[in-house]
Amino acid sequence: MIMADVLTWFFIVVGTYLVLVCYWLTSFALFPRVVDGCRQRYGRGPVVATLTGLAILVPLYILGIAAVRALPHPPANILKVLLMSPLLLAFLGSAGLALRVGEGLGAPTEDGRAWRHVLRGGLVLAPTFLVPFFGWFVLLPWVLVSGFGAAVLTLSSRSSA
Repeated sequence: MIMADVLTWFFIVVGTYLVLVCYWLTSFALFPRVVDGCRQRYGRGPVVATLTGLAILVPLYILGIAAVRALPHPPANILKVLLMSPLLLAFLGSAGLALRVGEGLGAPTEDGRAWRHVLRGGLVLAPTFLVPFFGWFVLLPWVLVSGFGAAVLTLSSRSSA
């Protein structure tokens, strides 16, 4: 393996790391109450959030992939973009997990600066995805699926209230 290959993979990993943390910070900056609701949802029961995410995403993607295969080329591309849109809710919900982790690590002098908790939690949470196989295929998908479920549960409870 030459140095260019090593640097390619290094920059891919670093870029992915930065993108994840930036999505979590942006989610918190734009929707602080929703992210705080997701944080509380993770505190009450991450299993419920995970099961909710699975119950919605698995049928959605099974139907979506079948539809992409059945449709001609241009509409299939639009459907592919629509199938990626749940990632935005997954990042919104997983920002609540980053906030929860960051609060456990936070300094007591940071009252009123909750974004620092998200940053600190994101800086700790994102490297856990780097563990080969477990981080890639278990932890990262769980965080995204449970984040999607937490966001859906939080948004649905806010709309009914």
